[in-house]
Amino acid sequence: MKNILLVFTGGTIGSQTVGGTIATSDTAPYRLLQLFKQHYSEHPQIDFTTICPVQILSENIAPAFWETLIKAIEAQHPERYDGIIVTHGTDTLAYTAAALSLYFHALAKPMLLVSSDRPLDHPEANGLNNFIAAVEFIRQRRETGVFVPYRNPGENTQIHLGSRLASSLQLSGDFISVQNKSYCRFENGVFSEPLITLKNTIGAAYDLKPDFSKRIALIRPYPGLNYTLFNPEGIDAVLHDLYHSGTACASMQWGTDGSLLPFIERCRKQGIRLYLAPSIHSDSAYESTLELLEQGAVMLWNQSIECAYVKLLLGYGNFSDEAIQRFIEQDLAGEHVDGTKNHPV
Repeated sequence: MKNILLVFTGGTIGSQTVGGTIATSDTAPYRLLQLFKQHYSEHPQIDFTTICPVQILSENIAPAFWETLIKAIEAQHPERYDGIIVTHGTDTLAYTAAALSLYFHALAKPMLLVSSDRPLDHPEANGLNNFIAAVEFIRQRRETGVFVPYRNPGENTQIHLGSRLASSLQLSGDFISVQNKSYCRFENGVFSEPLITLKNTIGAAYDLKPDFSKRIALIRPYPGLNYTLFNPEGIDAVLHDLYHSGTACASMQWGTDGSLLPFIERCRKQGIRLYLAPSIHSDSAYESTLELLEQGAVMLWNQSIECAYVKLLLGYGNFSDEAIQRFIEQDLAGEHVDGTKNHPV
């Protein structure tokens, strides 16, 4: 008998379609258990304890949602269970996977986030498949950490490491891990061997509080971005997203307003640190990237933008001064991917 804590939070997997509108429903979460019992012959061997701390579509979440979710899980004493499953919407799945991965980095139990691309009663919904994969992971595997089982259309189910899950591809509901390297596959009831090797670099566990800073700004680059539109006053730090090559505009050819360099200087004068992500640390880098670093930006190497953002929220919510930097540099939950040598940043 496996004892599993099942945490409902809403999302498409906890929604119904009525009159063309998809919305969360009080009964939809338990529809998941009904379908599970219908399609899973070994269901008498699973004992679920269910809680529903939040019922929300995931596009509406804020860091306060993570605080509520974490406190609800901790109140159940997760060490008593063989594993934890959290249902969640797809829109912000990667952010919550990162938040739970980092916060519960020392939890000696598997935790899995389960989503669905469509409401469960849709004939092509993948929610039940993802849920069964999560249950089987708790039954068959011994790994601890946060994972996300997800089946893209026409593919086998992939088990993603929560700290490396990227947001879904644009104009689709498909999910991949950063560098398109999932943790393992699940096919015909069997898991493959791990497809990635995690470095055993995690030191002493951090004693974290579920406090996420509300004073971190995230800026995404695009051609024509005008930095004079941003006023960094009143925030603790800026995280600046980068193009796929680990770059952002460092040129003043088209004027100073569109260059990140003066904005870094403006932040520095106001005592605000500006971080950059994502980028792979390598033996070479583009000129623009080097100029940004020379100006004082701090690169968060080898991790996704989602994980870097959540890590800053936790770091600035829990620590101060040098302790923040030590925290964000530490590989807590396998979030640091291997770099590629001799490849441009």
